[in-house]
Amino acid sequence: MLLELSEEHKEHLAFLPQVDSAVVAEFGRIAVEFLRRGANPKIYEGAARKLNVSSDTVQHGVEGLTYLLTESSKLMLASRSLRQQIKPAVTIKLHLNQNGDHNTKVLQTDPATLLHLVQQLEQALEGVKTNRCRRVVRNIK
Repeated sequence: MLLELSEEHKEHLAFLPQVDSAVVAEFGRIAVEFLRRGANPKIYEGAARKLNVSSDTVQHGVEGLTYLLTESSKLMLASRSLRQQIKPAVTIKLHLNQNGDHNTKVLQTDPATLLHLVQQLEQALEGVKTNRCRRVVRNIK
């Protein structure tokens, strides 16, 4: 999905490419603080003095960046822009006893494969409960 900004938001963010990357990072920190605690005029004034711009420019920049962050998260755009996406893994340690022999196995899988494995095992357990399977087991004994 594509994120479209209004001309007003583009104007608010227009000065960010003109400043140093450390300043943009600081704006990002201020924007996150804005999301957590709300607006803080003292921070805007301090940043405005350092950049030699008006505090309104800083405030509009932070608000524009905040809007960009919230809209990106709504549309789940941050996950596509990550350098590395996290791939969760489930680690299982099995302690097996077979004929008095103790054995330990460590398995690792992704959650989707584990879910499929659980579904297959549940189907197998349901199959064991059928009358036909019970007759076969009774005849084997």
